[in-house]
Amino acid sequence: MESHVPHEQTTHDTAEKYDFAAIQEKWLPVWDELQPFSTADVADDRPRKYVLDMFSYPSGDLHMGHAEAFGLCDVLARYWWQRGHSVLHPVGWDSFGLPAENAAIKRGADPRDWTYSNIEQQKASFRVYAPSFDWSREIHTSDPEYYRWNQWLFLKLYEKGLAYRKASPVNWCPNDQTVLANEQVIDGKCERCGAQVTKRNLTQWYFRITDYADRLVDDLSELEATWPSKVLSMQRNWVGRSSGADVDFAIEGRADPITVYTTRPDTLFGVTYMAVAPDSVLATELAAGSSTEVQAEFNAYLEKTKTESDIDRQSTEREKSGVFLERYAKHPLTDDLIPIWAADYVLADYGHGAVMGVPAHDQRDLDFALAFDLPVRVVVAPGGEPDAEKDPSATGIAESGEGQLVNSGEFDGLTKAEALEAVTARLAECGAGKNAKNYRLRDWLISRQRYWGTPIPIIHCDKCGEVPVPEADLPVTLPPAAGLDLRPKGTSPLGGADEWASVDCPSCGGSARRDSDTMDTFVDSSWYFLRYLSPNSDEVAFDIAEAKKWAPVDQYVGGVEHAILHLLYSRFMTKVLHDYGYLDFHEPFKALMNQGMVLMDGHKMSKSIGNLVEFADQLRDYGADALRVTLAFAGPPEDDIDWADVSPAGSTKFLARAWRIAHDVASEPGVELSTGDVTLRRSVHRFLADAPELIESYKFNVAIARLMELVNVTRKTIDSGAGAADPAVREAAETIAIALNVFAPYAAEDMWANLGHQPTVAHVQWRSAEPALLVEDEVTAVVQVNGKVRGRLQVAPSIEPDELEARARADANVIRAIGDTEIRNVIVRAPKIVSIATAK
Repeated sequence: MESHVPHEQTTHDTAEKYDFAAIQEKWLPVWDELQPFSTADVADDRPRKYVLDMFSYPSGDLHMGHAEAFGLCDVLARYWWQRGHSVLHPVGWDSFGLPAENAAIKRGADPRDWTYSNIEQQKASFRVYAPSFDWSREIHTSDPEYYRWNQWLFLKLYEKGLAYRKASPVNWCPNDQTVLANEQVIDGKCERCGAQVTKRNLTQWYFRITDYADRLVDDLSELEATWPSKVLSMQRNWVGRSSGADVDFAIEGRADPITVYTTRPDTLFGVTYMAVAPDSVLATELAAGSSTEVQAEFNAYLEKTKTESDIDRQSTEREKSGVFLERYAKHPLTDDLIPIWAADYVLADYGHGAVMGVPAHDQRDLDFALAFDLPVRVVVAPGGEPDAEKDPSATGIAESGEGQLVNSGEFDGLTKAEALEAVTARLAECGAGKNAKNYRLRDWLISRQRYWGTPIPIIHCDKCGEVPVPEADLPVTLPPAAGLDLRPKGTSPLGGADEWASVDCPSCGGSARRDSDTMDTFVDSSWYFLRYLSPNSDEVAFDIAEAKKWAPVDQYVGGVEHAILHLLYSRFMTKVLHDYGYLDFHEPFKALMNQGMVLMDGHKMSKSIGNLVEFADQLRDYGADALRVTLAFAGPPEDDIDWADVSPAGSTKFLARAWRIAHDVASEPGVELSTGDVTLRRSVHRFLADAPELIESYKFNVAIARLMELVNVTRKTIDSGAGAADPAVREAAETIAIALNVFAPYAAEDMWANLGHQPTVAHVQWRSAEPALLVEDEVTAVVQVNGKVRGRLQVAPSIEPDELEARARADANVIRAIGDTEIRNVIVRAPKIVSIATAK
């Protein structure tokens, strides 16, 4: 076989100087030629693993966060290759989106040019950093060959009624001049630019994710053992499923009742007012029946509400505000008249856009009632008697705990749990209510008024209405950016591309126009892991047979900041494709590992505060291996890393120490490894036994610490004199090279070559530990007297506690330490410790 190893790598007479830059230059072209991580061999019958990083957004060169995430994921990918698996570890770019468009506008450039130049820069950095990617599967979501299938997915959802268009209040970013999904509003601000988000009434495209709300919650139970509990909680809380009742309140002067959702039907007799969302259709309708003065007051209040975020409106810290609409509802069980208010703490898209105000038992309701001098009626009391000292109208604190019903007619005396069922049953009897579930989750708003995204494949015809673009006409490609005004202005730039927008209706042949909005980029990333299975196909989005072979993803790695948006959308899309018969699984990612952030001096890295650590600088100064080892050794993956507290220089010293071992081995390849220094061999095989569990449980830092110990023991054996020729030293050196591959592939490959082997060490199987070498013939038992070590005994690992105590009492040093004092207590932890306490 032709050698791929540079000649000087196979000799032992070269200067033993660890030069990471030279090693990188030597091995990169070899790996480029070998493509060791290709999964193109369809005849490969090894067990399979699909290991995936959350793919990169090409906003510039790679940064330290990328270095951590991709480095840690690569530990797992390389490990599974060495455990005998064929590992799919693909790479791609999430290349559509607002940041690219905004950056291009700022620079007067085409978003495509800016995006793809950044991709090339990141590719060059990735090549040096050397993740085990299968580069033949590379994808960019902004390629027509990719987003054609976004459009295909849209049409499939549209066909089943899961994609639809409606008018409703939406989140609006005044800076980016586009709508945002609820998940893209963080603390009332746009997640992309930080601008304060407002509300607008617009007609937009949605995916009906709420149809899957129950499954999105229930199926999380399947992930309990393999996903971080924090992520599971975040997803459950975002879906926000609750159980309660829908209660119908008749309205004076209105034919239809108002339906209110409540989780506390037991407090129905405590209702003293009703509140409706000012920006709901219901509020506008009710206000229209009020006096001229109230209508004017309501209209002003509505305009103010539109400038407020949902987060601000629901804050418990802000002063409550509202407008009495001069309308009344009837209590469904007592016929009492209840005043109706418009109040901005009620949201139009939660429940039915109206709440029953129960001030005594809900803090926001109480705050509102006290602000407008509305009655406060206690209907649930601990012990069945209201406590005057805890009267919410006096204390300002709502009573929301357990108790028995009071002031509730026939239901008095029932516990809260009993009343929940009994009151709901009575409502059902009189046709005024029923059991119901509610969800915080809202349908996924996917349309954006921007250029750089997937065009929505719908044509609008005056005669035929919405007409899907025929699948044979996909992709609907973006027109050139040249000539278009891409600046944010509230409507899509595509609307100004008349030649592109004007088309014949596929249904009637008449004049029509394309939909000018583009899709949210989270559509791109909701299924990209499937496109990697058939990245070059122009026949299918992904091959079903390939999905059966590789998917779902065995190990997913990425930041916890994607716990709601991306992961929720991916789970939804996977379930949809499962229901349509394209997938035989309904969860996309079997296991999830979240990495922490890379900080500097306790703060997030930022140019503005001058603490930015550039990935390119660290790569130049220390090399890829040192960065990878530093990030893996810094602590548990989920913990944040402060770059001020770690030492890539220290990692370089460790790598140099390990690398020199391969130069010092004096035995030849193929020597019988079962002989040699037993102490060293025990260290090797203890490492081989322990390291797999450490890596598979993400304890990378502990695995590296154990590897460092093995390097030190091996170095000590070599330096003992004749040790360099000992077969045990070769066994240790080869074990170090094999294990080091998962953390520092360049040093590992160079060691492997210097040990006389052909590349690549990445495919050398992890060796098994010999059980006999894991059994210790003797262990050291420590004997303490009054907390001080007074003796050490060499004993069998299987020694019985009574025998160990007897030997400890017979030890001369222990006898002297005890002297004439009385022994009060003896604790034996065989075979490691005996602790004796005396009367002193």
